[in-house]
Amino acid sequence: MAGLKELRTRIESIKSTEKITSAMKMVAAARLRRSQGLIDKCRFYNNNILASANRVLLELRQAEQKKNIRFVYPELMRGNGKSENYLLVVFTSDRGLCGSYNSNVAREAAKRIEALKEEGKNVKILCVGKKGRDILKRKYADLIVDTIEGIAKKGAKYYEAVDLGQRILDLYKQGEMDVCEVVVSRFRSAINREIVTEQVFPVVVEDFEYNRLHAPINVYKGAFYDYEPGLLELLESMLPLIFRSSLFQAIVHSQASEHGARMTSMDNATRNAKDMISGLTLRYNRIRQTAITTELVEIIAGAEAL
Repeated sequence: MAGLKELRTRIESIKSTEKITSAMKMVAAARLRRSQGLIDKCRFYNNNILASANRVLLELRQAEQKKNIRFVYPELMRGNGKSENYLLVVFTSDRGLCGSYNSNVAREAAKRIEALKEEGKNVKILCVGKKGRDILKRKYADLIVDTIEGIAKKGAKYYEAVDLGQRILDLYKQGEMDVCEVVVSRFRSAINREIVTEQVFPVVVEDFEYNRLHAPINVYKGAFYDYEPGLLELLESMLPLIFRSSLFQAIVHSQASEHGARMTSMDNATRNAKDMISGLTLRYNRIRQTAITTELVEIIAGAEAL
């Protein structure tokens, strides 16, 4: 029967799809574990350098109050004193099949763009990942200055954050932007992600989450210590590390969020495929049983007529 043949073809097709989605789920799970390990490894370094910079900055603030002076802070921290031109770095993926991950990030970026426009700011967009570009260009094509593809294709690398940081600083030196913010999905768990907008340039040491939660403490029992070559020089040497580290964290969290979203999406797709196969198999068996019963009835009726 044509109905049975169509059902068999459809069941086999869905079984093939199920194998693909199941394999993609396992691949995403393996990549997610690597990304989670990278998040844990770089968190310790990032927190320590933030705490050190916050401590140095506290010493500088105290020295300013005590001596009634004002230090000239490094340019990476003070910027150019303007806040008219904003650069939004939007982190999305290069590939799809990860649920609403990309659309959620793009939606948050669009909200931030509109908020800045209402304040009279000029906005430019740097897309990290082509999916974000494909969504944002529908309405903000004239604001997109560049798209960076292939980041963390084989796992996040620190040199990628260095290159991205240099791209941002080049735009600053060219007078294209005054303030840079990142729109990124912060990874919490495989099913829990938080999309945030954070300023990365100029570097505001006190505004990082770790420093907001962990205020610098006074020296234990008045122990004596000194800084070499000096507080300002030390702060200036740490600021590039903080800047690059914040970008590297954004890359790592973006990748982990993508893999978590893809794993969840493929798991749902696999479950749906199994449900469809179960329903179609039941329907196939019912039609087949009906056909067999009909044929038996026809045979019996023919025999009685003879």
